Amino acid sequence: MSIGKIKQLDNRLANQIAAGEVVERPASVVKELLENALDAGATVITIDVDEGGVKSIRITDNGTGIAADELPLALARHATSKIASIDDLEAVVTLGFRGEALASIASVSKLSVTSNTAENPSQGQVARCEGREMQVTVSPAAHPRGTTLEIRDLFYNTPARRKFLRTERTELGRVEEVVKRTALARPDVTFVLSRNGKVLHRLTAGTSEHDLQRRVIGICGEPFARESVVVDRVAHGLSLRGWVGLPTFSRSQADLQYFFVNGRVVKDKVITHAVRQAYRDVLYGGRHPAYVLFLELDANRVDVNVHPTKHEVRFRDSRAVHGFVFSTLGRALADVRPADIANPVNLDQVSEPQVFDTQFQQVSMGLEIPRGTDSLSEPAVGANPFHESLPLPAAFIAGGSDRGALRSDMGQTSLQSGAAPHGSDVPPLGFAIAHLHGTYIVAQNAAGMILVDAHAAHERITYERLKAARATASIASQPLLVPMPLTLTTAEMGAYEEFSDLFSQLGLVVDAAGDYTVLIREVPVILARDNAGNLVRDVLCDLAEVGHSDRLSARMDEILATMACHGSVRANRSLSIAEMNALLRDMEITENSGQCNHGRPTWVQLGHDELDKLFLRGR
Repeated sequence: MSIGKIKQLDNRLANQIAAGEVVERPASVVKELLENALDAGATVITIDVDEGGVKSIRITDNGTGIAADELPLALARHATSKIASIDDLEAVVTLGFRGEALASIASVSKLSVTSNTAENPSQGQVARCEGREMQVTVSPAAHPRGTTLEIRDLFYNTPARRKFLRTERTELGRVEEVVKRTALARPDVTFVLSRNGKVLHRLTAGTSEHDLQRRVIGICGEPFARESVVVDRVAHGLSLRGWVGLPTFSRSQADLQYFFVNGRVVKDKVITHAVRQAYRDVLYGGRHPAYVLFLELDANRVDVNVHPTKHEVRFRDSRAVHGFVFSTLGRALADVRPADIANPVNLDQVSEPQVFDTQFQQVSMGLEIPRGTDSLSEPAVGANPFHESLPLPAAFIAGGSDRGALRSDMGQTSLQSGAAPHGSDVPPLGFAIAHLHGTYIVAQNAAGMILVDAHAAHERITYERLKAARATASIASQPLLVPMPLTLTTAEMGAYEEFSDLFSQLGLVVDAAGDYTVLIREVPVILARDNAGNLVRDVLCDLAEVGHSDRLSARMDEILATMACHGSVRANRSLSIAEMNALLRDMEITENSGQCNHGRPTWVQLGHDELDKLFLRGR
């Protein structure tokens, strides 16, 4: 293909090129139009799709509407009411702002917009985009206050794009996912999703915290509600609230991960890295965590104008955001003890269940998500940033036991004999009864029977003690006999210059020795046998990508985990009742004791009901 002279593209071709960035499939159209409806102040939005949205998409809202004289301009490219200057672009508070969506959609479909800004339905107007030049015609049309957009025959004029679409069921599933994400962010809005006129999902609006809870449970499911921890922290102008699933509620895919920044659903590498780091040594194998989290910060601290689809953001201070998310989630997960999960939550004790169809489970409220404060205020000097009075969901309320006094409250008689007191005297993991095959501890608590993997539990306890010992002392460094020169790429050298102050905190002494060369002089003692050059490169790679690195910490943890494994009780070693009870008490006060260092569970509870079912009791 020869290259001709430079010329101006016609309007339709320019819009189709823009549509290639904004409109990938029917779900992309639904996302853009839902954002416009929410920006218009809609409280009720109905979505109707046919053939997965390829044949038609019809979205109606009760927002402010579009004035008749503005309808032609609304379909023009780069026409918007949401920003007017560069200052507005640097602090965007609306979901949409680019002014590209309607023009791009109109270029690859047959689009009509019916709208009315008045209460009188007879004052409505309809705009249709027609012809190769995308001429807009406006005519009267009855319509209540609000807007209806109808998109028919998506990609009818770009058949190559249409070939990339999947089956009707797959495209409908993607539309459902967009509606679910949007509904999670806005519980104050009613969403109704229909397929060819038949209602699939009806999400009723509410304005209280309980309405948000009900919507989260309805969309994410009852199992997530039963096995999640409440997160609510406000510090340094950042607010993070929501739910994170316990490591035992991991997923084979990252399909239950919702992260919102100022109400906008995003997939950000900084956030993903922080979450992955928080779950690093409590998640098994290639499993993925589940979470619904809402991050709020000043609009001028985040740039949402980095991608046409607005799925990505860029934080002004990514290191601060990363550290805030990591520390908040890490602390929330570490604070869960066996005492907190002794009694499962009852999700049926709510008078007003949310109505969903079979795909959105019909469940009732069972979680409690308090707010520390409604403003993004700084914590008081000396105050605990993790609100000490923050209650956990009902599933994780301790059974009245004092963790710090567990060991002292336990009499020596019960330690030696295995006698199990009744009522409130029984600790969360109960008292040991037997050591099964030299591997599993059988214990009895108030709820039923406990089975503990003795090696896995002791491994976690030893590991956490080693980590605590490392945290209380600075990282000891060891000088290399001969400093190691390392040649860096331009990107690596840039990361070194920007984050050189971090290396000493990691136990590394690295000096610049040229434009693209550094000298590694000291490394952490615990990593003395590792390849120093590879470690430094890995750290620089992380710093360049997300402004943070946990490579050295992760490697140290791996070594500590190996030490803990070798120092823990082995299978077939006989344990006395006293030793087993001591291990149970240690588990109750140890962080992350529900999983071993590899993410596998350390204990399971069999309740009275489960035991009765095994023997058909009560039938």
